[in-house]
Parts: sequence; structure tokens; C-alpha cells
Amino acid sequence: SQESFQDIQKKVNDLWQNLLFPVMPGNETDGMIYTACEMKPSSKIDADKPQVTGQVLFRQYYSSGRLEAIFHLDGFPLDNNQSGRAIHIHELGDLSKGCDATGGHYNPFSVNHPRHPGDFGNFFPKEGKIRKYKPNLFATMFGPYSIMGRSVVIHEQEDDMGKGNNKASLENGNAGKRLACCVIGVCNKNLWEEKLPEVTDKKKR
Repeated sequence: SQESFQDIQKKVNDLWQNLLFPVMPGNETDGMIYTACEMKPSSKIDADKPQVTGQVLFRQYYSSGRLEAIFHLDGFPLDNNQSGRAIHIHELGDLSKGCDATGGHYNPFSVNHPRHPGDFGNFFPKEGKIRKYKPNLFATMFGPYSIMGRSVVIHEQEDDMGKGNNKASLENGNAGKRLACCVIGVCNKNLWEEKLPEVTDKKKR
């Protein structure tokens, strides 16, 4: 029945939670888990491409909260009329070949782009920066589909959102080369609290 299935799902999630985030004296988070991804330019891109740095931060309330994210990124061209930049979660947290070793989009349910859990869409830099807060994301930090240890990749071009009428569009939105990437890891809440006012202040957006 639906009820017993939900009960089993909760137990599985609890098990994952205890394995991923063992509660030790001093690290209790009242159920809110924070992660950070320290963005670095790919070593494989040309020197004339944007050198993107900054952070992508996540938080989520265990076990049924929706994922929230802060995108706090610098290093884009200062021209405000540039096209959007696609940002996605990729399968692997492997930065051994710049951003090229991160694999394809994280796609645990074998669906077409843009319905992957980490298809965050397009971001439009202003004055060389992206400052964006996004709530209610589909990805999760908990359970067997956790994004923990995977990577966030910023692409050179705009995501066509699966409307490009070709195979690549349904895999990656024809978003082009990988400009920068980072690996998602556990952190404390300080960075989130520091950056949140910057991305939610309407005057700065």
C-alpha cells in the first residue's frame, strides 16, 4: 500500500542520512543540511574565455524539504547584453581533466533534458556577475539520488531547453563548452548566511 511504501522510503532515507551525515556532538544542524561548491575555471578552456569563480551553495531541510540554491558567481564579461549561461549538475565529481571528466548531466531517471534533477536553466550575468537565489529545486541532497559529491558545471552558451530539434538538445541543451565547475561538498551554514542577503536584495538584482 501507499502508506507502507512511504514508511519504507522514510527508513531508507534515514539510513542514507545517518551514513552521509552522522550527528556528532557539535555538528547538530536542526535538520538543515548545507553544501558548498567552490567554482573554478576549467583548465581546458582558452585563456580568452570568461574565468568564472565564486560559489554555488545549497541547503535542504531533512527529510522532506525542497532544495534551495544560491548562485554567487563572478568573472563574466561586463557587457549586460550577453546571452544566458547554462548551469547544470553533472554526474561525476571528477575534475582531473578540467571540467571534461565530470560526465554528462546527472540523469538518474533516464529522461530527456531539461527534466534532469540538476537542469537549472539559464542565468543572465549583470556587470560580470550572477547573483541568484532559487528555491523549490527538483534535485535532492538525500537518499539514493543525492547530488552530494557530484559537480556543478557552467557552460559557455545558452541552454536551448530541449527545443533544438537534435540529439544533443535532449541530452545537454546544446549549451556548449564547459567554462567552470566545482564539486558539491558538506559545509556549515556560515557561507549561506553571508551570501543570502546579496542574492535576495532586490536592488542588487
